[in-house]
This record gives sequence, structure tokens and C-alpha cells, in this order.
Amino acid sequence: MIICESPALFASLALTDLKNSYLNNSTLLGDFAMNDWIIPTLIIFLALFAVYLLLKYIQLKSRVESRARDLFENWQTREMEKQVSERADNMFRTWKIDEEKKIRQDAVKKSEAVIRGKVTEHLIPYFPDFEYNPKDARFLGTPVDFIVFDGLSEGDMNKVVFVEVKSGKTGALSKREKLVRDCIDKRRVTYEIIHNRE
Repeated sequence: MIICESPALFASLALTDLKNSYLNNSTLLGDFAMNDWIIPTLIIFLALFAVYLLLKYIQLKSRVESRARDLFENWQTREMEKQVSERADNMFRTWKIDEEKKIRQDAVKKSEAVIRGKVTEHLIPYFPDFEYNPKDARFLGTPVDFIVFDGLSEGDMNKVVFVEVKSGKTGALSKREKLVRDCIDKRRVTYEIIHNRE
């Protein structure tokens, strides 16, 4: 505001100031009228940008969820495989321990049977149901258990007997034992003297 001493000068200055003020206001209003399309355009642009950002967010969220699901499924598969492997290992160890016990028990039983059979083979001539004189029996072990020279200890030889001792439930002969039996049954037995000429 301008302070002036003359009223005419003051009025003149006030009118000039009012005119300038009107012109400035009309210019602003005119600019606004001309740029009416800028604000709606900015609003539309901002709305489109917001939609774009929303779509990108949804797409990114989908990818993140998919990746997280894949990672979880891979982890779950590894964990399940690990648990299955550990359980299988435990089951195998338990089975192995049980089977080792059974195998050891079976081996002990078989060993006992073999030892019992060997002892029986050696002692059979001294059993009461052995019909020959124990002094006439000679232990071979294989392919027959004994050869009995019946009557040799008394000086009156009756016969030569090949004896195979079988214990247990089965009295089956082995292949070699059958070959010896068949040869004796066919009377292909001879007596030979071999001189050592050293």
C-alpha cells in the first residue's frame, strides 16, 4: 500500500493498483481455464500408474509365493527322504542284528551237530549196538567212516565191511559216498601189495 499526501494522487494510484490486481487475477483465471485438461490428464495418468504398480505387485507377489512354495516342497521332499532313509537304516540295523543272532545260533547248532556227529563216528564202535569187535574197526573218516576187518583180532577173518555212520533225521549219502557204495556193490574191490624200493 502506497502512502500519499495528495488525495488525487492517492486515488490515481489506487485505481492503478486495482487495475493491475484485476489483470493479474484474470490472467490466473485464464490460465486455469486454458489448462483445464492438465488436471484430469494428471489424474488419469496417476490412476494408470497406480494400476500398473498394482499389477506389478500382484505379479511379483505371485512369483514370490510360487518360489516360496517350490522351496518349501523341495525342503519337505528332502526332509521326507531323510526321515525315510533314517528309518530304513534303523530297520536294516535292527534286522541285521536279529539276523546275525539267528545266523550265530544256527551256526552254533550246526557246529554242535557236526561235532556230535564226529564224536559219534569215533565212538560208534564202542556203542552196545555195534555188532563188530571195536578192535577190528579202523576209522577213515572219508569217503567212508570205518573199515571193519571182522574177526581179525581173534585171528579168524570173516569179511571186510565198509561202514558209513549217519546221525540225525536224514541218512542220505553224499555223491562221493554213493560212488564208493556202488563200486563195492559191483564187487570191484581188489587187494594189492605195493613194494617200496628205496
